[in-house]
Amino acid sequence: MDDTISAIATALGVGSIGVIRISGPHSLAIADRLFDGREKLGKENARKLLYGHIRDGKGQVVDEVLAVYMPGPHSYTGEDVCEIQCHGGREALQEILSLTFQAGARPAEPGEFTKRAFLNGRLDLAEAESVMDIINARSRQALAAANRGHQGGLSRQVKALRKKLRDLVVQLEACIDYPEDDIEEVTYDRTVSILEEGKQAVETLVRRGTAGRILREGLRTAIVGRPNVGKSSLLNSLLQADRAIVSNIPGTTRDIIEEQMTIGGIPLVLTDTAGLRDTSDLVEKIGVERSRAALEDAQLALVVLDGSQPLDPEDRQLLDSLRDRKKLILVNKADLPLALDVEALRKACGDRDVIVLSVKEGRGLDQVEQWLRDFVYGEGSDSESSSMTQNARQQNLLEKALQSLEDALTGARQHLPYDCLTIDLTQALHDLGEITGEDVPDEIIDEIFAQFCVGK
Repeated sequence: MDDTISAIATALGVGSIGVIRISGPHSLAIADRLFDGREKLGKENARKLLYGHIRDGKGQVVDEVLAVYMPGPHSYTGEDVCEIQCHGGREALQEILSLTFQAGARPAEPGEFTKRAFLNGRLDLAEAESVMDIINARSRQALAAANRGHQGGLSRQVKALRKKLRDLVVQLEACIDYPEDDIEEVTYDRTVSILEEGKQAVETLVRRGTAGRILREGLRTAIVGRPNVGKSSLLNSLLQADRAIVSNIPGTTRDIIEEQMTIGGIPLVLTDTAGLRDTSDLVEKIGVERSRAALEDAQLALVVLDGSQPLDPEDRQLLDSLRDRKKLILVNKADLPLALDVEALRKACGDRDVIVLSVKEGRGLDQVEQWLRDFVYGEGSDSESSSMTQNARQQNLLEKALQSLEDALTGARQHLPYDCLTIDLTQALHDLGEITGEDVPDEIIDEIFAQFCVGK
């Protein structure tokens, strides 16, 4: 890459500081042409912030700035990089950016700085994709997961797995090509063992990918139940704000209310629904229909029941409709005498998935938080500190690799010829290589970095 690019690296809008980033072989010459300070930008002042001013072609001061020169390959992009820190006003930023173009830089494309870091070997593809996840993190756990990816957590596991599979392919192909030579024979039992180990490793990554997606996008959660069981009170309690109107009149909530929040580090897209019941009220009926649609779209249902009353037919109908869905049953109003048979409910729906609480008194909400953590990460799992996929592309490639490994494993158990096994293994290697960028088409690379923001 023999051209030099420039872009505003900070977010659009007014701020105290703005940063213009320049990367490429002529970045120092361009910055030096604009920067006027007591000390000059150059190797003697590499990685040292210098105070000065940016001047235009007429010698007029544009802004008071700090500038730094970072020679490659020890820079973000692996190239010579200069950054100019000015006041964060729109005019100052745009004027300095325009001057960099006049001095020989071209506008950077979306994600081009990170793309250059990838092409120059500073980051692999999975690490580069984690950059956007760091920027878009919606919770502390999401940020931690993205940072683990950026530091190579996922890449190291994928590369280690690829090496084992590649060694197996080499041994199998040697046996195919040189059957009469004195080569250590690869037994089918050993092949099965290696494939089972690889399959288990990919299955773990696929399973963690679900948690990764939830951390990125939020867990779509619907609060459902019949009218007046405390759904809106639960929403307000979780949000710690009076977001929904609460009254003892059934049917108060007539439309769905959607809020985003974080519980125990898990980002939730929480929907409070109208009470699910048969009604002749036209407006309430529309709300019930929307509630059923929201429930259908949800990844998790929080089913609220009134513990001060026995289960009624509407409760049973709701529970029956959610028999095969992921759900947490919340027996509310524990501050009142308990009339609902909780033990029978636990026998029918699972002991772990029933929590008795009082939204009014705030009792039991800590159990809800722990349940959500176990639901996302897996009970007793180390996924909170483990690497996980960061996007649908990586998840899809892992699932494809898993299928190829399963096919190879089936073939090895059936003692199919080695060349049949290498076909599936080669496909698995290709899919895993696409995750880290070791084996990926140029058009996929372009498509990935086009999703980045300009300046990153």
